[in-house]
Amino acid sequence: MNRGDRTPLRWVDVTTLGDLLDRRAYEHPERAALAFPDIEVTYAQLSSRADLLARGLLAAGVTTGDAVGILLPNCPDSIAALFAVTRIGALPVPINSRFKEHELAQVVNHSRMRLLFVHSETPVPDTVRQQAEQLREVVELGSGEPREGIRGESDFLRAATELDPGALQERTRYIRVRDTAVVMYTSGTSASPKGAMISHEALIRFAIGAAHTRLELDENDRVWTPLPLFHIGAVAFAIASIYAGCTYCHVGFFTPDAALEQLESQRATVALPGFETVWLPVLNHPDFATRDLSALRLVMTVGVPERVRDMANRLPHAVQVSCFGMTEASSFLSLSEQTDTQEQRTTTGGRPLPGMECRVVDPGTGLDLPPGAEGELLFRGTNCFDGYLHDPELTARCFDEQGWFHTGDVAVMDAEGRVTFVSRLKDMLKVGGENVSAVEVEDFLLRHPAVHIVQVVAAPDAYYIEVPAAFIELAPGAAVTEQEIIDYCLGSIATYRAPRYVRFIDEWPMSGTKIKKYVLRERIRAELEERGIDRAPKLRAPQETR
Repeated sequence: MNRGDRTPLRWVDVTTLGDLLDRRAYEHPERAALAFPDIEVTYAQLSSRADLLARGLLAAGVTTGDAVGILLPNCPDSIAALFAVTRIGALPVPINSRFKEHELAQVVNHSRMRLLFVHSETPVPDTVRQQAEQLREVVELGSGEPREGIRGESDFLRAATELDPGALQERTRYIRVRDTAVVMYTSGTSASPKGAMISHEALIRFAIGAAHTRLELDENDRVWTPLPLFHIGAVAFAIASIYAGCTYCHVGFFTPDAALEQLESQRATVALPGFETVWLPVLNHPDFATRDLSALRLVMTVGVPERVRDMANRLPHAVQVSCFGMTEASSFLSLSEQTDTQEQRTTTGGRPLPGMECRVVDPGTGLDLPPGAEGELLFRGTNCFDGYLHDPELTARCFDEQGWFHTGDVAVMDAEGRVTFVSRLKDMLKVGGENVSAVEVEDFLLRHPAVHIVQVVAAPDAYYIEVPAAFIELAPGAAVTEQEIIDYCLGSIATYRAPRYVRFIDEWPMSGTKIKKYVLRERIRAELEERGIDRAPKLRAPQETR
């Protein structure tokens, strides 16, 4: 189908999430809003389920501003619960389903959570419930008898049906577009959890910008993603799909087999795998060539440019776009335009979405840098979050007087405003007075055939202050030694940039989709301290140029 033949999108006023869903349920009650491998949910069903859960929350005493946790697997109720919480002016808090007891307790306590939705198979440690005094109830969604101390769905919904029907309507009257619609915890690569408060307006404006101007979604599209529904990208694109009135397809539990099956059976038109580590296993699946993915017109993923080019070549009929994303920008700060060249879509994250402004500044002086120069990325605009929950000091440190959010990311912008991520400011090592970009060392090490994933962090050093340490996950079947990795660097990059320590790893400390570099830094620090090592071995490379 020609893009010119597609149904033009009508403008939708900025509204609340609940109102947006109500509009779509009224306009297209029987159209599939959500498609999971084992179930499809129409717009009318999604709206009705959200209403019922919202009434249950009111009956449970949840009120405006209360935090409500959503600790559910990738399923329709994860989305319905989010809309339910926003309908009553409470704060939905999607929680990483991979969190262990300590991490779960951090979010429950920091958000001052009032109620927690879980699934029948979700582990909820007794200590979390016992130590969180403000957590009044844990509600288990799903059939069957609830566990001891946890309220079952049947009892929760029974109270919902007994509530005065007018109570929910009365509450929704007071929801405003500038109210917080969701709190997304983004510990990222730092040790402390941060709850980013994102308004209805920010999410709706993101949906308009992404769906209308970049992805060009309309009601005929079927948008597929494997991103977990506690991830801002998954939440934001569910809302963008609802804005467009199309179907949001989610694979549930991701495997390459399940992904290929759903992409084909659903005739997905837009795929949002997000990350090369997710998309490459799909493309490399032995059945990939036999699957009919001809309906796929657009793929959004990020990664190393060489791999992104290769991925684009595997699906030549689909346009591949990239982005620069972060939770504080309501998902994507920038996104490629389909009219960009393939090189621009491969090597940059595209231009900022409508309503967003970006600057790249010298982190020392705060002065703007010219196109192509590396500096700290700042942004502001309609899709920007409103600050960190219960942390006004951190919020004040991150925003300046002109409303610019200081990301802590090193980026470059080209002359036309396209943004390219380089590294975190904290990923800049200071090795004996020399600046070393961890990302640049990582990019070099990725050229080694035995290296599958690599993360470079700072290891303490009595002489250089800090030196590079590389954590490496080997490619399947590969074998290499620490010295071979170091030798690979010597003579090819400056000695001060070469890793002094190499550690091989099979499992990464993760926070959502990000590797917790601070855990790796602490791991190498503790190891060196335990072994009594305070100075790295000297390295010498022939014909070194500094």
